[in-house]
Amino acid sequence: MLTELIQAGYGIDQDLNCAETILYGANIAYQLGLDRDDLKVAAGFGGGMAIESVCGALTGAIMVLGRLFVEERAHENSRIKDLTQELFDLYIEEMGSIYCAPLKEAHRTETLKCRMVIIKAAEILDSIVERETQAAGTE
Repeated sequence: MLTELIQAGYGIDQDLNCAETILYGANIAYQLGLDRDDLKVAAGFGGGMAIESVCGALTGAIMVLGRLFVEERAHENSRIKDLTQELFDLYIEEMGSIYCAPLKEAHRTETLKCRMVIIKAAEILDSIVERETQAAGTE
């Protein structure tokens, strides 16, 4: 799914930031049906919203969760809040933080840039999407 696409290099040749890599890649992997203009919503979220705040790969993942699991708006039920919290909890457990600056310090290399940070976000997102999609199919 998304992880394999990003591991294969998706986002590098397209010169995408971390949030764009997740959202654009998810658009392909999960067939979200977003057009080029829709995808632009991720542009300002790279680099922790350009101020090294919450990692852009995670904000991109939250956009994907919203697209997949919100019917009309977030306040309909707690599902998006619960899925976002799970995403953050799992990411902190694996990577030590959800914030760009410490993630870059611990995981960014000159060669790979933030690929490992993005791949980990994709892995966690894939696991949540797969579980939630399977659960919806059994209801």
